[in-house]
Amino acid sequence: MSAPLQLEPKVKRPVGEPCCEPVVYPEVDRQRASRLAEVAKALGDPIRLQLVDVLRQHAGKVCVCELVPLFDVSQPTLSHHLKRLRDAGLVDSEKRGLWAYYYVLPERLDDLTAWLG
Repeated sequence: MSAPLQLEPKVKRPVGEPCCEPVVYPEVDRQRASRLAEVAKALGDPIRLQLVDVLRQHAGKVCVCELVPLFDVSQPTLSHHLKRLRDAGLVDSEKRGLWAYYYVLPERLDDLTAWLG
């Protein structure tokens, strides 16, 4: 059983007139969207995501010397990834002598978690 299809002639809309109303509007304002995008971009690399995972699971600050053996990259590359995470505000570090100790800033992940949830 098929219904007859009624075709309407194509009508050109005036310039500047929208073709249709949006179904939904964004709930995230531009400033929050920028912050969320910055966090998402920082987490967009598998090594950085794993670094945050390790730091999140660790109860305290982790020495960079403990992180290097966990990844198949050189120490300078790992430091680059940690710097990107620091720049995004996801992790912070504390210098003790020659070594840097890293820790996650969970409040920066809370906004992303809340939005995804």
